[in-house]
Amino acid sequence: MLSWIKQNLKKPKVVILLAILFAFGLWFALCLPRPLFSSPTSFVIDDDDGRLLGASIAADGQWRFPHNAEVPEKFKKCIIAFEDKRFESHWGFDPLAFGRAIRQNIKAKRVTSGGSTITMQVIRLATRHNRTVWNKIGEIFMALRLELGYSKNQIMALYASNAPFGSNVIGLDAAAWRYFGREPNKLSWGEMAALAVLPNSPSLVHPGKNREILLKKRNLLLEKLNKQGVIDSTTMVLAKLEPVPDKPVSLPQVAPHLLQRLKGDFKNNRQTFTRLKTTLKTTLQDQVSDIVEKHHQVLKANDINNIAAVVLDVESGAALAYVGNITHREDPEMESDVDVVNAPRSPGSTLKPLLYASMLHDGLILPNSLIADVPTQIAGYHPENFDLGYDGAVPASNALSRSLNIPAVKMLQQYKYERFYDKLKKIGISTLNQPADHYGLSLILGGGENTLWELTGAYADMARVLNHYNNNGGKYDPADYHTPVYSLSPRQKPAFERSGLLDAASIYYTLQAMEDVMRPGEEMLWQQFSSTQRIAWKTGTSFGFRDGWAIGITPKYVVGVWVGNTDGEGRPGLTGIHTAAPVLFDIFRLLPAARDWFEEPTGEMVKINVCRESGYRAGQYCNDVIEQQVPKSGLKAPVCPWHRLVHLSADQKYQVTGNCTLPDNIVNKSWFVLPPSMEYYYKTKNYQYHALPAYAPGCEQAETNPMELIYPKDGAKVYVPLEADGKRGRLICNAAHRQSGTKIYWHLDDKYIGESGTYHQMALNPSPGKHKLTLVDAGGNTLQINFEVLDKNK
Repeated sequence: MLSWIKQNLKKPKVVILLAILFAFGLWFALCLPRPLFSSPTSFVIDDDDGRLLGASIAADGQWRFPHNAEVPEKFKKCIIAFEDKRFESHWGFDPLAFGRAIRQNIKAKRVTSGGSTITMQVIRLATRHNRTVWNKIGEIFMALRLELGYSKNQIMALYASNAPFGSNVIGLDAAAWRYFGREPNKLSWGEMAALAVLPNSPSLVHPGKNREILLKKRNLLLEKLNKQGVIDSTTMVLAKLEPVPDKPVSLPQVAPHLLQRLKGDFKNNRQTFTRLKTTLKTTLQDQVSDIVEKHHQVLKANDINNIAAVVLDVESGAALAYVGNITHREDPEMESDVDVVNAPRSPGSTLKPLLYASMLHDGLILPNSLIADVPTQIAGYHPENFDLGYDGAVPASNALSRSLNIPAVKMLQQYKYERFYDKLKKIGISTLNQPADHYGLSLILGGGENTLWELTGAYADMARVLNHYNNNGGKYDPADYHTPVYSLSPRQKPAFERSGLLDAASIYYTLQAMEDVMRPGEEMLWQQFSSTQRIAWKTGTSFGFRDGWAIGITPKYVVGVWVGNTDGEGRPGLTGIHTAAPVLFDIFRLLPAARDWFEEPTGEMVKINVCRESGYRAGQYCNDVIEQQVPKSGLKAPVCPWHRLVHLSADQKYQVTGNCTLPDNIVNKSWFVLPPSMEYYYKTKNYQYHALPAYAPGCEQAETNPMELIYPKDGAKVYVPLEADGKRGRLICNAAHRQSGTKIYWHLDDKYIGESGTYHQMALNPSPGKHKLTLVDAGGNTLQINFEVLDKNK
């Protein structure tokens, strides 16, 4: 051949022939569309077992599921018998079938058969060519090209995924669900035969219309299958008795909000496929949805309309249930299409465990270190506890389990909100879009916005780190911190480090404190039941009663619940403890119950001497010392600041000094002494607290100022509202004195305004502007602060 070409290469006809052959070869090699099919597909989600959870119609209005490489054997048998009996043997073009079609068309004097093979039909579906002779010839060559590049199974899968099945249904998967409400591999012979005859003339044979034609074609196909020995006569008879499909049925909508999320993630390039096998478990998803609906029916009586819940597997961070909201699309006011699982909302107190763990990790506190709980005003920010009361001082663990706001703000002030902001970013909180200064200390009380998805994931991170610590030989895997997932991908090989973002011991003590919370409606009785799960949990309520949160942790599961209104409307009683927590524990009752708890990370713990009263490291004057296991970072925690050595008279009724009493008559004693403002509230709730005795008459006082102004603080800016009669109200000032019954004399701008005795309060009526407040006690001690009254009109 090559020699002939060389001999005749200079002949024009040969050159033209070669050029034609080259052009044809090039066209033949490149004739297939790339990609073969580019039509938009439906978004489809399946559960962890591959069962359909939900699907949405494609962008062009068609029910077209993404390509499925697996084709049920029944469909192969049916479609080959009906459309292309030599499919397995021909090369894309069947001359016998083509010749038969020509004879039939000539005899009928119209086109009654095209003689197309399944391979040629795939080409027609991909190119959408008009039916002309030249296009038919082109389809033949393109079919041959398709056969060269694809296997028979691949070609069959292309046909099954893209053939029309009547109305706006494209592909076998969509047809099986739209007409029979089941996946294709679960269809009977009668059902599959009915679908197999539809692509031949989808516009004529429409389920719900022309039922007699569809029935006749279906039965003829069943008879052909029987003659070919594919099915026996009994199967054929029973299959003929089956009804043909009627009107299309609705597809499952088990997790509509996750389906909606998949659409958004695909649009933002966070997902690459429109069909996804998720980690959801259908049974659990249905049960959680039922619980959400049950509580919705109760809460909507108080105009609390929306609930969201998510269940995560701790080990993988995978969502086992994803209920983004209630599902009441028939009532637009419910706004049930909003996916609240992924919506930024004020988190209330749900960040407090992360702060507590961070402070333990950095050695700033020990688990039970006393934290101030007194009226506080910091740069105009005036936090309050939910019950509006004060304890004076409270153990850090107790402050967390009771969710006290003021101790949390005091802790954040010590930790620094900038550092906590960075820590949250590293943990995986992505919704804090403003700089740290924008949030300030309010960050710990819900001043920012977070999603239920990321918050629940952050709690799962802590549990995962704690679970892995001992298994990893006392090392940490940075990959343990990640946002939750709803589809699994291969886990990367761990890259262990000696230290973690939060150490295991700090997390362990945090979860211990969270386990001490009393469950709603159960008082403390739940602890008596050994079958009850051990759960560490935290609630949160946003400002204005707009959001109720509850997140619970066990070694295997994390459950997160949000309750509120999607439009942000606040409602009386919309608190985490009363609305979200009951949903949380109802969901936990669905999960496998176990009393297993997190293993102590002893490798990250150390025993030290701790002052029982203050919870700090014991100092030289602590007389009630206990040995306690704490995180290793506790070795650098502060020494108890509240115990000091005092000098008392022989009868221990007075404080004395060496200037007024002989040294032999002085009794030196360790004493637990809180600052005046802390002491003022602490002693009302702790009967064992004993205030320092007064100084003996004639003894020089050698201590720091025994007075402290509780409100307002030095440099405070306050606003005094107008009363109903239009007159400006009064500013209630509050002070504390270490010696009970000592008189305090009050002066405003150097003018005497009154005195106070046992309860040191004074009502002032200052004008807008800057003022000076001076307090003098009976012993001559002076306390002076400056404050400013704001004018609302400026």
